[in-house]
Amino acid sequence: MADSWRQALKILRSQGPAYLTRFALARLAGLARLRRELRAMPWGTDFARPIDLMVDRPLGAAQAVFSMQRKPEIAELLRRVAALRPQTVVEIGTAAGGTLFLLTRAAAPEALLVSLDLPGGRFGGGYQAWRKPLYRSFAAAGQRIRLLRGNSHDPTMAAKLRALLAGRPVDFLFIDGDHSYAGVKADFEAYAPLVRPGGLVGFHDIVPDPRQPDMEVGRFWKEVAARHPPAAAVELIDSPEQEGYGIGLLTVPGAVKP
Repeated sequence: MADSWRQALKILRSQGPAYLTRFALARLAGLARLRRELRAMPWGTDFARPIDLMVDRPLGAAQAVFSMQRKPEIAELLRRVAALRPQTVVEIGTAAGGTLFLLTRAAAPEALLVSLDLPGGRFGGGYQAWRKPLYRSFAAAGQRIRLLRGNSHDPTMAAKLRALLAGRPVDFLFIDGDHSYAGVKADFEAYAPLVRPGGLVGFHDIVPDPRQPDMEVGRFWKEVAARHPPAAAVELIDSPEQEGYGIGLLTVPGAVKP
């Protein structure tokens, strides 16, 4: 199974029908194995095994769900999020779905988790519609996952989220969508005011990557962090020598103002 008909057509043209058939069968087998692995994942505050599955991708190229994170960074993020016992989690930018899966493990058993993702997004987003049932299956028995597909900068998307929340505050907001300076700023201004005092706002990819100069999350993160006490703006960075990745974590002291 290819992620889209365009990918399938590209494989068909370049490799031929026999290869496409083998690819599809391998993807289906990988998806079945992944579902078994997900169902077998224990619940609790030990995130090591879920992180290994999502970040290391032990199922190989056929693994449809994975997380583009550094393991020490996402582990510390999950620990801090779990300490909130969040009832409401919003993720902007879902892509391959691995981080969404990990957030279900850190959220409260009865939590609402909302994903906003742009089909065809330039920074790795745009999962295909066939993935929606798979992503919804991440939820525990008492949890709910709602998937909103569209441009997070569109006022109608913000309106849909507010309608879905129906006045309930957000405990954790993870901004991992448009990585341009204007994009991350727009997401912060539109959605951070929904986060309750004492809640958390996370920013992914705050460490500059020379290979991707159009990713400017770090520039905006430094501006936001400078407006808050050091204890309220924490950086989760695996290594001072790394290029890219890194998570900025803002604790909301009161109403967030752009």
